[in-house]
Amino acid sequence: MIVLLGGSGYVGTAFRRFLKAQEIPFESWSRVEIDYYDPRALRQALERVGAEFLINCAGYTGKPNVDACEIHKTECLLGNAVLPGLIRQACEEVGLPWGHVSSGCIYSGSKDGGQGFTEADPPNFCFRTNNCSWYSGCKALGEECLADADNVYVWRLRIPFDHRDSPRNYLSKVMRYDRLLDAANSLSHLDDFVAACWHTWSRRAPAGIYNCTNTGYTTTRDVVQWIQEELGIEREFRFFANEAEFMQLGQHTPRSNCILDNAKLRSTGFDMPTVEQAVRRALRQWQWDNKLAAVS
Repeated sequence: MIVLLGGSGYVGTAFRRFLKAQEIPFESWSRVEIDYYDPRALRQALERVGAEFLINCAGYTGKPNVDACEIHKTECLLGNAVLPGLIRQACEEVGLPWGHVSSGCIYSGSKDGGQGFTEADPPNFCFRTNNCSWYSGCKALGEECLADADNVYVWRLRIPFDHRDSPRNYLSKVMRYDRLLDAANSLSHLDDFVAACWHTWSRRAPAGIYNCTNTGYTTTRDVVQWIQEELGIEREFRFFANEAEFMQLGQHTPRSNCILDNAKLRSTGFDMPTVEQAVRRALRQWQWDNKLAAVS
């Protein structure tokens, strides 16, 4: 029996689809059903169902985007920094291995030579470096709460997307933003991400941190080109001149743009598609949401 927390969210829904498709028995718990912020209540519930593994997708991302985390700081701190430690307590008390969805947004830029950050590199976009958004700082604290745990998989997600048009989908955002910032980033196709996370557990790879991103990286201009080629969208995509103009005219919350190295994940035997392969596949399978604003 697999227990899924946060199963109604963007990432949690992808895990639910995967588990159902694989016919893997699971229960998805909402906080109304089980107060998983209470380690005692969570421990008792895990013992009751005889859980074999727990997947934590719960947290606070902010709506419509991470800028909301700058306002709702208490909720963000509780969901992204405190909650992982509370789940760890409950899982350790019952001897249960588990997986935690983290984020690559705790980094900025790349290493010397344009190399991606590995799991061994300390975060450089966090409260300790005093240059981050509130969301990124809280996500980094959440990982610190798990740093010496020996029964947890920490799966880093980076700018999620898939073929389903959605306000949370990176590709949908690119198509609808008035202006874009050209930046180099790693990305995570949601279906690839979930499959990679499950692979680490099902193959009993060593517990620890895994950068679950598609292989390589891309730029915003590349993504726009792929959108135009695959979907035939002819609108003019406008870009900010540079990051300084983006911060001045676009918004004021620091943004993480970074490149991650997924070699550790691939060393476990998981064949992660490249960013371009994943983006083009999503666009070729694209499903428009008629409830969202049309893209001309």
